[in-house]
Amino acid sequence: MNMLDLIYKKRNGEILQKEEIAFFVNAVTNNSVPDYQIAAFLMTIFFQKMNKHETANLTEAMMNSGDIVSLTEIDGVKVDKHSTGGVGDKTTIALGPMVAACGVPVAKMSGRGLGHTGGTIDKLEAFTGIKTDMSIDDFIQRVNDIQLAVAGQTSNLAPADKKLYALRDVTGTVDNISLIASSVMSKKLASGADAIVLDVKYGSGAFMKTSADAEELAALMVSIGEKLNRKIVALVTDMDQPLGYAIGNTLEVIEAINVLKGKGPEDVTRLCIELGSQILVLAEKTDSLSNARNMMKETINNGSALNKLKQFVQLQNGDTRLIDSEESFWSTKFQYNVIAKESGFVYSINAEYIGKAALALGAGRTTKDSVIDLNVGIILNKKRGEYVNANESIAIIYSNDNGLISEAEKWIEQAYHFNQDKPEEVEMIQKIIK
Repeated sequence: MNMLDLIYKKRNGEILQKEEIAFFVNAVTNNSVPDYQIAAFLMTIFFQKMNKHETANLTEAMMNSGDIVSLTEIDGVKVDKHSTGGVGDKTTIALGPMVAACGVPVAKMSGRGLGHTGGTIDKLEAFTGIKTDMSIDDFIQRVNDIQLAVAGQTSNLAPADKKLYALRDVTGTVDNISLIASSVMSKKLASGADAIVLDVKYGSGAFMKTSADAEELAALMVSIGEKLNRKIVALVTDMDQPLGYAIGNTLEVIEAINVLKGKGPEDVTRLCIELGSQILVLAEKTDSLSNARNMMKETINNGSALNKLKQFVQLQNGDTRLIDSEESFWSTKFQYNVIAKESGFVYSINAEYIGKAALALGAGRTTKDSVIDLNVGIILNKKRGEYVNANESIAIIYSNDNGLISEAEKWIEQAYHFNQDKPEEVEMIQKIIK
């Protein structure tokens, strides 16, 4: 077996066998094949596509290319949640404590962000001193102690994916559904969860721009999970406007805290409850989604989720005072109101443009070495369907550099579109795929 034969075979539209895909992934992992042949093979996949069996075999080979985390020492069904990413997506920070307060172990491995804001690990650093770099033994012990731990991904988790993604990024082969699905699922499966809940987003602020594309991706990832003997469910959700009102690392953490206090935005709260309800059913805490929703809501009402967040932050050496007094532990040098130039209903908000505004302020990374300013960001004052008067504030910019505000303001102004007619309400959760 050699790489050139595989390139010819896929170029001609033939189906690759499991052994052939494993040969390719091993060659990538061991650096025994040149980048130009890997790139050529990726391009054949891009144009000829893979069926769901090939995609599952690619995922399994990538999963086995590095460490497989064993969570067998953690009691109960371990359920992981993954979001395909969006603007203002802070659900993990609220969802984890809610699920843990229901007695389901949350052993979450997350990454840093490259884009408009940081990833979950970056956001958690709003809690000064928090440690997310830990041994697997410490990770497991923390989950057994309080049902919740969040750690950075190990460097040897699905290493084939890291190399393949880097090449996809520079060869125009990122947006192929099989390559996307195998990239996401290989890391999730290697992380050791028994069951997985996926939040697959679509819209202007998501990688998948249409609900149909998101549904196709969600269905493929569910089929991969099932083939590899995992319980799995996917929610297809709207990301045509930012989730919640806060965009920026500490601002998003504060909004997640407010969800646990019972005063968070309706959309963030509802999404957390729906994702958590699916988790509780997969974890066999109940066989009824209705009961699961009530259990999730009760963790907010009785304060157990907020208390679980405090336990989690404290156990990972973070400062918990932000949870009780956000004003004392968060500030920026400048605040600037973005003013509406016309009256009307907010007809749409381009989430991608809001993300670019946050990035312009320093809330995210343009390269992996960029330094994030955790405190900067944007608070939206108006969302889709709300009425705005001319000269009313539609958003507040929080910045530590006065010179960055004008670019952020331009992106926000371009993001908002007004109309004299109120837009139809968009259902946030479009579909559930099992």
